[in-house]
Amino acid sequence: MKREILLILIMAAATVITRFLPFLLFPAGKKTPRFVGYLGATLPYATMGLLVIYCLRGLQPSVYPYSLPEILSVGAVALLHWWKGNALISIGVGTVLYMVLIQAVFV
Repeated sequence: MKREILLILIMAAATVITRFLPFLLFPAGKKTPRFVGYLGATLPYATMGLLVIYCLRGLQPSVYPYSLPEILSVGAVALLHWWKGNALISIGVGTVLYMVLIQAVFV
């Protein structure tokens, strides 16, 4: 029992530290370092690129359904994002479309 309580306290402390550390390192009146600004500008695009590669790495265009659900879903996401410019809508619709395609259309 003591071990579990100690483990919970350590996890809670780690969570609190990770939440408050940015505010301690970068106070409101202090200018944000250039490197942190650079990371903030580039990491979202790098993360999205990695996620796309991760999701599409196992495509098998020579086996039924010939990667059509993935291709159609990626196309829908790209088209919706170009049209609406809203990541939540484009990713949400793309996910729903993919699920419908693999569960109902390409069974």
